[in-house]
Amino acid sequence: MKQQQAYISIGSNLGNRHQHLNAAVSAIEDEVGNVEATSVVYETPAWGFKGAPFLNAALRVKTDLSPSRLLEKLLTIEKRLGRVRSNETGYSSRTIDLDILFYEDEIINEQLLKVPHPKLQDRLFVLKPLANIAPSKVHPVLSKTVKQLLDDCKDTDTIAQTDLSLKNNILQTSKLNYLVIEGNIGAGKTSLATKIANDYNGKLVLERFADNPFLPKFYKDQSRYAFPLEMSFLADRYQQFSDDLSQFDLFSDFVVADYDIYKSLIFAKVTLAEEEFSLYRTIFNIMYKEVVKPDLYIYLYQNTKRLLQNIKKRGRGYEQDISPEYLVKINNGYLDYIKTQTEKKVAIIDVSEIDFLSNNSDYEFLLRQINDAIKRES
Repeated sequence: MKQQQAYISIGSNLGNRHQHLNAAVSAIEDEVGNVEATSVVYETPAWGFKGAPFLNAALRVKTDLSPSRLLEKLLTIEKRLGRVRSNETGYSSRTIDLDILFYEDEIINEQLLKVPHPKLQDRLFVLKPLANIAPSKVHPVLSKTVKQLLDDCKDTDTIAQTDLSLKNNILQTSKLNYLVIEGNIGAGKTSLATKIANDYNGKLVLERFADNPFLPKFYKDQSRYAFPLEMSFLADRYQQFSDDLSQFDLFSDFVVADYDIYKSLIFAKVTLAEEEFSLYRTIFNIMYKEVVKPDLYIYLYQNTKRLLQNIKKRGRGYEQDISPEYLVKINNGYLDYIKTQTEKKVAIIDVSEIDFLSNNSDYEFLLRQINDAIKRES
């Protein structure tokens, strides 16, 4: 059967709710089809009965199962994950709840299966996650987009976005020991590295720039403080890599870092005078021989306008006077470095038009790009 696109609502209000949701996603991935998109996770009060609050989310799945077989699979997964259905009418608490919201544009009105879900337009806890992954999906009966249904919804329940993420199997970390996420100032490298580490149980290594006493001074007087700044960064990066990465091969840990030590040379070339850079490069080359090299190097490209917006938004006082010209020089330094890499596994991803923190589909797009790079280099 041809692969079809289905949207599924998932929820839990008993036991370890987050664990139940992740178990359901894994089971659907294994038994139903490819989970192409997962919404953010929302917390909502019980709907239609008194009970503990729910965690709710939505999935977009590609499957070769017919609608009736899909329903059978979802009911089997529910039962295996502890869902107990009673013969009593009305709603009750449950470890997991899986509902088919849409199946392509089909309209099904059978006793045991009704698609689209007949109450989805009335439920904020369904529409909010669904709008996160499919705002333009048109309801085949009501002829309105999910976003329009959300705007029109009369449900007044409070719905809160959580910091929880649904596990997915997009990123094949088993093929990685050490991943580097790099980028210009404000590109989002720290945010992405942190999110990947949290979602895939990786060891996170973040640059310790906040404690550098020369950084605020450098942005006020670059010519005076460039050399001590770059030397202090180099020493700290070398120490951190020695501490955090020296034994990860021994234990086969998956490590994700928001910088590569080679960035020291990229920034130094931009900020230092010629004689200073010559001395710096000599010291760097001695240190660089001793550090572990990444399996994959990802460069997040952001255009200069977006970088400046991000820098302003995060509000670090000493960064507010960074010039567009300086950012262009840094970007060119990275690209020049990447062009010279014949042995290092490198991928450039343009993130200028996406928001992977607010939009889960954008985040999954990034993960797929990274995973494609892993596959190319395997």
